Amino acid sequence: MGIRAKALGELLHLDVTIIRLLDGTRAYLHAVTDNYSRWILSWTLGEWLGSGGTCRILREAAVRLKNGSEHTAVVADLGSENVNGSVEDLLDGAELMRLLAQVEVTSSNLMIEAFWRSLKHAWLYLHSLGSLTTLRRLIEFYVTAHNEVMPHSAFEGQTPDEIFLGTGDKVTRKLSAARKTAREERMKENRAAERDVCIGEAESGPLRLQRARSRMS
Repeated sequence: MGIRAKALGELLHLDVTIIRLLDGTRAYLHAVTDNYSRWILSWTLGEWLGSGGTCRILREAAVRLKNGSEHTAVVADLGSENVNGSVEDLLDGAELMRLLAQVEVTSSNLMIEAFWRSLKHAWLYLHSLGSLTTLRRLIEFYVTAHNEVMPHSAFEGQTPDEIFLGTGDKVTRKLSAARKTAREERMKENRAAERDVCIGEAESGPLRLQRARSRMS
C-alpha cells in the first residue's frame, strides 16, 4: 500500500526515469505528481541527469500549489539529482520538506512509478522514439491526457484535473444518477423475466394436457 495524502499539495512525488531512443541515446524524464489528485504538476525532459531538472520542476510545482496545503512534503529517492546543495536551497526557499523514499517513509514512490509504467507501456513503446523532439511531443500528449481526459478509478470517474481544480462534483453526481437508473432498469427487466417464467410454469401442467386433448378431438 502506498501512502495517501488527505489534502491537495500535502504530499508530492518526485522521480526520474530513463527512456532510450532508437539510437541508444538516453533521455531523462523528471516529473512531480500530487499524491492527492494524481495530477502531474510539472515535468521536464533532458539529455543529462542532474539537479537542474529537479530544481526546474520543483519551482513549477511550487507555483501551481500556491493555494494548496500549508505544509508540503516531497517524496524522493537518494539519487544525486535530488540530494545536493541546489535542491536543498530550493526546498528551503519554497517551504517544501523532502522525505527520502524508503528511508524516511515506510512506502516508496509507488504512485509516480505506476505512472511511469503506464506512460511507457501504454503509450511510448507503441511509437518509434527516433528523436528527443518526438519523445517530448509524445510525453506532452500523454501527460495532458492523464491530467485532463482519463477518468481515475480512485475518483469515481473524475479526472486528476477535476480533483486538482475542484470542478468534478457534477461528474460524480451524474455517474451516481446513471448507476441508479441502470439498477432500476435491471430490476424491471428481472421482474418481467420472473413473470414470464411463472406464466410458463402455470401452463405446463393441466392446461397443456387440456390443449393437447382438444387438438386430438
